[in-house]
Amino acid sequence: MSELFNLTGKVALVTGASRGIGEAIAKLLAGQGAHVIVSSRKIEDCQAVANAITEAGGSAEAYACHVGDMDQIGAIFEYIKQHHSRLDILVNNAATNPYFGHILDTDLGAYNKTIEVNIRGYFFMSVEAGKIMREQSGGAIVNTASIGALQPQFMQGIYSVTKAAVVNMTKAFAKECAQFGIRVNAILPGLTKTKFASALFDDERMTEKVTSMIPLQRHAMPEEMAGTVLYLASDASSYTTGECIVVDGGVTI
Repeated sequence: MSELFNLTGKVALVTGASRGIGEAIAKLLAGQGAHVIVSSRKIEDCQAVANAITEAGGSAEAYACHVGDMDQIGAIFEYIKQHHSRLDILVNNAATNPYFGHILDTDLGAYNKTIEVNIRGYFFMSVEAGKIMREQSGGAIVNTASIGALQPQFMQGIYSVTKAAVVNMTKAFAKECAQFGIRVNAILPGLTKTKFASALFDDERMTEKVTSMIPLQRHAMPEEMAGTVLYLASDASSYTTGECIVVDGGVTI
């Protein structure tokens, strides 16, 4: 194992880790030595991933947290302080995209839910993690945004708006938290085959159309996002903060 990517002794919290990109991130960080707190809304799904990690020789535990709920955000960080006394890595990966349709037909419920999880959730997860990291003089926060932050995705208006906010949020936290040794970066995935993106993959014609516009001529798998997160969470990126790395097969070129 390269020491640059060695996370032995580190405590990492990964949200939205019960499947897809979050699951791949959790497994990779654990594979590099981190103790991973696997989090999403449903404890059963989190436990399944935590069990897979421990069965593979890694260290993990499950903790259910809905990042759209402020009380649950408070509870998970209180748990981390009481049981681990530190947090070295936060990966804000949990997100929601309840509405797929024309932007003019966006209803208030879908709007509020998307804002609460994708913006407010990321913001206050970062605040609480940052407070712990400030006390220990360092840490790394990695946000999962989207190429929709750069080029609004068709029929995904409010989702794209929230991901643009995540990009600027990443830079704002990076600028103000660097003095405490806290680095904050983001990954902007392109088309990745996950249940979260099922609205696209369920439409074969749309999938073919979108894929044809990608220079690499294929979609990504969740594991192909995890490597960039490992870089941003590890000492390999010790002088990198405020960066938003696009991982999209070249589609935004």
